[in-house]
This record gives sequence, C-alpha cells and structure tokens, in this order.
Amino acid sequence: MEAGAGLVAGSHNRNELVLIRGHEDHKPARALSGQVCEICGDEVGRTVDGDLFVACNECGFPVCRPCYEYERREGTQNCPQCKTRYKRLKGSPRVEGDEDEEDIDDLEHEFNIDDDKQQQHGALQNSHITEAMLHGKMSYGRASEDGGEGNNTPMVGIPPIITGNRSMPVSGEFPMSAGHGHGDFSSSLHKRIHPYPMSEPGSAKWGDEKKEVSWKERMDDWKSKQGIYGAADPDDMDADVPLNDEARQPLSRKVSIASSKVNPYRMVIILRLFVLCVFLRYRILNPVPEAIPLWLTSIVCEIWFAVSWILDQFPKWYPIDRETYLDRLSLRYEREGEPSMLSPVDLFVSTVDPLKEPPLVTANTVLSILAVDYPVDKVSCYVSDDGASMLSFESLSETAEFARKWVPFCKKFNIEPRAPEFYFSRKVDYLKDKVQPTFVQERRAMKREYEEFKVRINALVSKAQKVPEEGWIMKDGTPWPGNNTRDHPGMIQVFLGHSGGLDTEGNELPRLVYVSREKRPGFQHHKKAGAMNALVLHRPFFRASS
Repeated sequence: MEAGAGLVAGSHNRNELVLIRGHEDHKPARALSGQVCEICGDEVGRTVDGDLFVACNECGFPVCRPCYEYERREGTQNCPQCKTRYKRLKGSPRVEGDEDEEDIDDLEHEFNIDDDKQQQHGALQNSHITEAMLHGKMSYGRASEDGGEGNNTPMVGIPPIITGNRSMPVSGEFPMSAGHGHGDFSSSLHKRIHPYPMSEPGSAKWGDEKKEVSWKERMDDWKSKQGIYGAADPDDMDADVPLNDEARQPLSRKVSIASSKVNPYRMVIILRLFVLCVFLRYRILNPVPEAIPLWLTSIVCEIWFAVSWILDQFPKWYPIDRETYLDRLSLRYEREGEPSMLSPVDLFVSTVDPLKEPPLVTANTVLSILAVDYPVDKVSCYVSDDGASMLSFESLSETAEFARKWVPFCKKFNIEPRAPEFYFSRKVDYLKDKVQPTFVQERRAMKREYEEFKVRINALVSKAQKVPEEGWIMKDGTPWPGNNTRDHPGMIQVFLGHSGGLDTEGNELPRLVYVSREKRPGFQHHKKAGAMNALVLHRPFFRASS
C-alpha cells in the first residue's frame, strides 16, 4: 500500500476538523531507501549544511527534524532509544531547559517562526485540498480502486497512516466499514456526528493545526508500536514489529540507592569536612617561629592531602550502581546464523612472589576467566609472572590440565560463581534450577577432581619452600631460566590455544599464555607496572604467534 491521499482528523474537545494532506511523492510504506525516520517513516533529511540530520549524538537513533522538534516541544525532550535529552541543533527553535549558547544561529534564527509558517502556507496553497465536509455528516473511509461505482463524487482513499503500515489503531481514529460507497459509510457509523467548523486552508491557524495533528498522530502510532502505551491485542500487531525489541534496549541501567543508606555517610563527610577546615585554620593562624620552613612544608602537605581527600569524596557523595543485561548484549551482537560481533577480550593476571600470593588463588582466578560465558575464540588470558618463578609456571600447567574438565562442567550446568574454591565452599542449595538428572553425579566427581587438584598445587608449594643450591631444574634436565629473578631472559609459554588444547568434550578452550618479561641488571623494570606495560605493548605479537 502506498502512503498517499489525505486524512481527515477531528477532535471533540477542540470542536473542529482539519484535513491532513498526504505526501505528493507516493512511496511504499516499508520500502524507503536510505536513512528513514523510525517514528513517522519519512526520510531523515539533511541539515542546512548539507550533512545527514542526526537528532541524537549519543546513539544516532534516526529521527527526522519535524519529529525531533515535536518531541522537544510537546514530548519528553528525550531520545526514544537511549533516553538522552535532545540538544538544540542549528535551525531549531529553543525550548525550555536548553543551554545558553552564543552563536549567530541563536541571535538571528532562533525566533524566525513566521518565515517557516509562510513557507508552509505557500506549499499548502499550491497543493490541492480535498473537500471532506459532506451534508452535515462526517463520512469518510476507503475509496474503491475502480473509481467508486455508483457514486458521482469520488471519495478520497484514507490510508492507515500517512506513511508506513499501521499495526495498531491511533487514538481518536474513527471505525471504518468494509463498504466503498458513500451510503455504506453513513449507515455504518450508526450515529449522527454534527460537522465541526474546519479551519480555512491557507490560514495561520490551518498551518498550526495541520502540523500539530499530523505529528501527534505519527508520534502516537510510533509509541503504540514500541509498546509505550502498554500491551495491545496481538492480532492487531504486525508480526515483524515486536512489542518490545530487547536488542535495541540499553545494555545497563542505573540503580538508585536508598537515601537511608547514603545520607548517613553524607553527614559523616560534612562533619569531617568541618573538622578539617577547623584544623587547617588553626594550623595556618598559629605558625611556629622557631621552624618556619618546616611549618610551611607541613602546611602545604596538609592542604594537599585535604584536597585529595575532598576529591575522593565526590564519587562517594553520589554513588552510582548499575545493573547489566547480558541477554541484550547477546541479542545485539550474537544473532542466530551470523558470526559473532563481540569484541575480543584480553585479561591480564599479574603475580610476583608465589609464596606471598598463593598459587591456588591465582589458579582460581585463571579458571574463572577460562570458564567465562563468552566466545572462546575472543577470550585470551595472560598470566604475567614478574618473579620468574618455577612454582608459578608449574602451578599454571596444572591449572591448564584441570581447566579441560572444569570449563565444560561450568558451561554445561551454568555454574555460578565459576571459581571452584568459591563454588564448592558456598552453603547454598546447589540443586536449585538444575533439572539435569546427571548433575549430582557430575558435581561430586568434579569436586573430587578439584580436591586432587588442590593436593597437587599444595605439593608444589611445599616443594618450593626449599630452593636447591644449584637452582631449579626442569623436567627435561635443563636449568630453569628464572633462577636469578633480576637477570633472566623473557619467557613465553602457550598452555591453551585455539590450535590445540581441547577440553574433555572436544571443544576449544580460551587462550592461556604464561609470560615472564626479560630483566637485566642496570635497567629499571618498574615492578608490576613495567610488567603490565610489557603485556600491553607485546599483546598483538602474543595473539599472532599463538
């Protein structure tokens, strides 16, 4: 169906009728090329500078200028998709709440509304206006395709909407009968409707009413399609227009924190700030004549620490908590039958001394990363051992072997949390939401495997307590390159990768790489910061080589 002809709109409250002229260039309702407004179906158009009109700079939701100006003037002034407040664009009138701007567009074109109205009136005078007032009754409907036999006065075909197919009736729309003749329409209404005074075409009132009613109907129809007005009859909706498109919803939302939890801490901040001001005032007004340089130094340090503390209180004064929607992320970037559009993720785990940082804790961190619910070809875990310890190397080798069993178990039964130490130590009903009959048996077997894994890790830790005089020797008989922690070459070992290292079910596992950067005497290595810097700089080479 094409969006053409016109539409007669009436309102009992306003006691008048207006005639909305359809677009002269007939175009298919759902075959619009290029950028199309998601509200009214018209082309988005371009700005005065010739660029594509973009109403929202945050998400780029396609909206034409008339819908953008109507939403700013009559609506919520927010983007329908990301809920960000619309900013005033060049050539658009100012509304309440806009920021003050100093631009030539504000000074010369802000209130030039009369020029726009004159252009609209000139276009209306050049177009043909269909007469819609018929003998004291308001009768309108669809015109027959063959020209309407048996009726000397041709009727105007009333489309479901000005542009685009209609999935739900617009509020205020009159029912239409299936007949095509004038007599059928008047009889189907079963109610005499007195004619309302209609504004004269070409007048200023006509232009205002046409613009207001037209865009209001389009906005109401679009909001009805998006489910903003609540649930509707599924039989009245198109199959290709879902009521609530989850893929287009935000991936997260802000969760408000109760004032009863935030206000007490705010009172503590105010009290501390008052005490801090009193203390600084006392220190400044009471200098120490015997040690003026020391007094000045202490004053500068105290003021610096006070400013640092104040800056640290800003996020605590108004804390923000967010709730994420992983299902929406999957719907948006992992469509069925298409390659995943999720970005690759590299996770770095840093350790220095395995005797101070237990290898079992590092192993649980690595296992939780490898079992993450993400495409395996887009996840890489890099363990940075800045101490070049053989204990870290061997414990990571044991972790890679246990991951072949732990990762498929987590993904099969959707285990949370995915660190085995925390999962098996939780005192909760682990049978909740688990319907597989084999879950209990496999969980017991996996817990037994993890206990054996812990025994092997603890055995390695006990062995590392006493360092041999000649240094550590690897299984092949060669000395461990990291016996001297301050003078050793760089070491890279890929334990798991996409070219090999499958789990017990034959599926690929994420990449697991052991990295120990080179250290030489006389060169500053900057400790963990230098290790992270080395990983970030050389990560592309690790990905390409593995």
